Amino acid sequence: MIEPKTTNNKGEQDSQRISPYLALIPIAFGVFVAADDQTVMVTVLTEIMIDFRVPITQLDTASWTITAYLLGYVAAMPLIGRMSDALGHRRVFAGAMVIFMIFSVFAALARSMEWLIAIRVFQAMAAGAMLPVAIAIVGDLFPAGKRGLALGLIIGAAEAGGVIGPLWGGLVAKYLTWPWVFWMNIPLGFMTLIPLFILLKPSIRFKSKVDYLGGFLIALSLAALTLALSWIDRPGLMLILFFVLAAVFLIAFILRQKTAEEPLLPNSMFSSPTIVAANLSHLLVGCGLIVGMVTIPFMTTTVMEKEPLEGGLRLMRMTIAMPVGAIVGGIACQKMDFRIPSLIGLALTIWGFYEMSGWSLSISDPTMSIPLVVTGFGFGILISPIALAGTEPVGHGDRGAAAGVITAMRLVGMTLGLAAITAWGSQRFFTLVSGLSLPIPTEGESSEVTLANIEAYSGEVIDIGMNLFTEFFIIAVVASAIALLPTMFMAWNHKKHLDAEKAPDTEGS
Repeated sequence: MIEPKTTNNKGEQDSQRISPYLALIPIAFGVFVAADDQTVMVTVLTEIMIDFRVPITQLDTASWTITAYLLGYVAAMPLIGRMSDALGHRRVFAGAMVIFMIFSVFAALARSMEWLIAIRVFQAMAAGAMLPVAIAIVGDLFPAGKRGLALGLIIGAAEAGGVIGPLWGGLVAKYLTWPWVFWMNIPLGFMTLIPLFILLKPSIRFKSKVDYLGGFLIALSLAALTLALSWIDRPGLMLILFFVLAAVFLIAFILRQKTAEEPLLPNSMFSSPTIVAANLSHLLVGCGLIVGMVTIPFMTTTVMEKEPLEGGLRLMRMTIAMPVGAIVGGIACQKMDFRIPSLIGLALTIWGFYEMSGWSLSISDPTMSIPLVVTGFGFGILISPIALAGTEPVGHGDRGAAAGVITAMRLVGMTLGLAAITAWGSQRFFTLVSGLSLPIPTEGESSEVTLANIEAYSGEVIDIGMNLFTEFFIIAVVASAIALLPTMFMAWNHKKHLDAEKAPDTEGS
């Protein structure tokens, strides 16, 4: 065993006296900035398409600026989480922010949609590193049993960034030009890095090798799976190819895990029922979450015929409650078994989505707002206990790797949920509409009758659309209900595993 290196200089003594919550501020801010960039493109995409002269008929191509970010965000998490254990959590977090800033400059200077999409992949890899590394840093700063609130603050900052992103993009689009979305990441990055090195002491480095081949294989598998799910509504050779590649790379990764001297993911992750249950729960939670985040604004602006701003405001009623719930859930984790706040959070989301499934075209407040807020609050409560259950059982030196996996599972679940409603929803809509009779005018029919028939047909289509959207909420209810089962296996006894944290194999960063 190698003990951590220590020094007696005054600077380090001062850093030891800094409150861990104060040291957490630049970490939370960096996570906020990275999460903001994940959603900011929603409101500036139209301006980018105009600038690059991309026609509206190629919206599917332009939307890859968002899909590419998700692709890079998910794929790099397991590898970078493990790298942070070996190289030092603070060092990797700072390096990720620097790379994020560099690719933000490249994005601001992009001169074509294709280049912007490619740049967004690498920018997202850096952004995706920050959240799991931040979760690992919480483990550095706080002892077992005291991490719930800190983790709630970190995850609350990430959720808040996702909420503010579209609003921030809207402000930039109104008063500046779209490249400023990326230019502003430079001062925001320095606002993270400077206090990071002032307030946070160097992280412990754990003596372990990084299996880069294993990391490359799991990244390829996750990337291929994300691409396959994004093509789920377009059956064909490409869809089959992506699924086959995902399976091949996953099998190769599993074989590598068995033969590597030090596998990318610690074996303790797969032997712990708590960790397995937490990852399954996070997958299902992500699936339910994306259903709500997509359905609410889309339903508002289509069948309900409201302005896009109204759709965003309705969604915000759900998402604004998530950071609050994350903090409450974090506090709860410090006082009770992880399963209790998780089950409460799932119960709230199930109730909220069930209430939404009964919405009609005439829905209004408070009947509309109450389930939105309750659902967001429920999702927030879930995050900290699931993240802790997915990281606490491993040794201190494996926490970065475990955090990378638990975070990636939620994003994979979101991709899976989006694919489910895209594929099933399209087929379901066309099946329902095909049963309607087209209002074709007949000979001698008056214009008044023709208009009445068209209006009746339009009304039937809108009713079908509304029914379809409410069925989406039922899908979210089912995903959340299934998540109850693995959540019941997230039992955790802190005392049983404290020795693993007291004697890590480490060296100074």
